[in-house]
Amino acid sequence: MAGGKGRREGRFWDVDAARGVAMIMVAFYHLVFDLDNFGGYPIASTSGFWAAFADASAFMFVFLAGLSLTLSHRRAARPTFGKYLGRGMRIFAYGMLITLVFRLLDYGYVIFGILHLIGVSIVLAYPFLRLRWANLVLGLLIIAFGAYVGAKDFVVGGAAGVLLAPLGVLPEGLMMPDYRPLLPWFGVVLFGVFCGNAVYLPWRERHRAGEPPGRVVSALALIGRNTLFIYLVHQPVLIAALWALGIISLSF
Repeated sequence: MAGGKGRREGRFWDVDAARGVAMIMVAFYHLVFDLDNFGGYPIASTSGFWAAFADASAFMFVFLAGLSLTLSHRRAARPTFGKYLGRGMRIFAYGMLITLVFRLLDYGYVIFGILHLIGVSIVLAYPFLRLRWANLVLGLLIIAFGAYVGAKDFVVGGAAGVLLAPLGVLPEGLMMPDYRPLLPWFGVVLFGVFCGNAVYLPWRERHRAGEPPGRVVSALALIGRNTLFIYLVHQPVLIAALWALGIISLSF
């Protein structure tokens, strides 16, 4: 591994900056979503270009989560399953908090959103963290199978639909504003693990990244080091700001 330069508190500024870009993309999409759903603006935030933009930002977010797992695994003196289990459960619990908030606001069902996905994926990815090409093959297979399941639009009613939602089966009659099932998204995590082990870490061992080049990248890296906190608070802040400015109206 490279020396201390380019790292802050054991992290890499380039990965953090990329994560900062992903967080800004997610926040920007949620701004568009709020204007559409709370402000009544004719944006069509859940289809066409904006749906593709949401998928692209989610892909970047989830891919970097997988890549970051390789960094934490390499840094740890004795990486244990318990460490990843605890981290995954904590992030999954934050996802459940978002589920509760959406239900209290009566605005759809976040059964398996992006935080649920990342929390579960941290646990499921543990056996694969040392692998390279096997992760590429398995990741692509999961993505392909998930695309097949999504194209078939499997819908199941009742409790079975809710229990199968993490696998890409749609619960009947439920609006899910944030839905990122394991099929295909766990494949994206494994693709990130592959790129971390086969591309990024070998590159970092051969090159010194130096310091962040300028204030903009430093600011992005700062956002990237705090994405979990920002993700949890950005929607309430956005909605409150838009409401205070009179851009949207809320009814509870």
